[in-house]
Amino acid sequence: MKNRFVQILVTGIIVMVCFTFGKWSKQEKPPRLLVFSKTAGYRHQSIEAGKAALVKLGKEQGYRVDTTENAAYFNDDSLKNYSAVVFLSTTMNVLNAAQETGFKRYIQAGGGFVGIHAASDTEYDWPWYGKLVGAYFLSHPKQQEAVINVVNKNNIATSHLPEKWKRWDEWYNYKDINPDIKVLLSLDEKSYEDGKNGDNHPIAWYHEFDGGRSFYTGLGHTDESFSDPLFLKHLLGGIKYAVGNNAPLKYSGVSTPSVPDDDRFVKTVLTQGTLFEPTELAVLPNLDLIVVQRRGEIMHYNQKTKQLTQAGLLNVYHKTNIASVNAEEGILGVAADPDFINNNHLFIFYSPADTSVNRLSRFTLKNNKID
Repeated sequence: MKNRFVQILVTGIIVMVCFTFGKWSKQEKPPRLLVFSKTAGYRHQSIEAGKAALVKLGKEQGYRVDTTENAAYFNDDSLKNYSAVVFLSTTMNVLNAAQETGFKRYIQAGGGFVGIHAASDTEYDWPWYGKLVGAYFLSHPKQQEAVINVVNKNNIATSHLPEKWKRWDEWYNYKDINPDIKVLLSLDEKSYEDGKNGDNHPIAWYHEFDGGRSFYTGLGHTDESFSDPLFLKHLLGGIKYAVGNNAPLKYSGVSTPSVPDDDRFVKTVLTQGTLFEPTELAVLPNLDLIVVQRRGEIMHYNQKTKQLTQAGLLNVYHKTNIASVNAEEGILGVAADPDFINNNHLFIFYSPADTSVNRLSRFTLKNNKID
């Protein structure tokens, strides 16, 4: 009986130890943040204060915080190590197409996003990012004191705030506001000058988006913001929302394909220094190329002879006669007919010089010349 009791006791201890270490092992890897502060437009002086504050918050919370302005981090291998990515007053286009793909895949895999202040003044030509951050920057008046209404106090980012929060900052007006955002803070436009969003003027919000979690605050223009306990606790709450339960990312379910590695391709130079503003090309069934140039030339590249010759010329509107006025028209596109092997038809999109239209016309390629 005694041996049986000892056996049960030992088994129970082993189970408890396994449970304890199993639970610990899931939390063994603390949250890790990537603070990204690259700018291609206006650069906020408060970025340095913001980076220092986020590193300090990380130490206090047991988070690991990396800061960078190197957009090359935006790939699967790097981003998979982070629980959330913080855009700290980034401005304009800071990611190239491949890096955009890497970031989109990261969010779809369950990653978190935190946008601070000018994060909404970023990537205007990438609508997916606009929906992720929640709105785009429109304008701002002079820095001044304003009253912030706490719309939702039942949130970790706002529960500590007074219902009416007076503070000094640079107050953004927004455009293209995502209707799916959950507003936390809004501005009372009667309390300051030159608000443009009316009674519905969000200034901080959160939402789930495309598999990930997004939090944005429009506060944080000034250096003083990053030593303000109320703002820092507000920001920390947003970070905690973005981090979520710190679960491993699941790249197996993302819908955006990854960008192939460069070493999967062989680059072959066909011609060099012989083209002027080429706008598009069409690959023909025999692997010859048709290359159109904005100012009107239609070029033919012969795959067998490796020669580039002019197959045709269209009189197009590609320049003006007015000083300092530029024209962006001309030949803008070309495509081969799906049945080109039988009919030799090419479709060209262009702006003729004799009339103010954009025109799509069908041509025929005969003996490597445009008919």
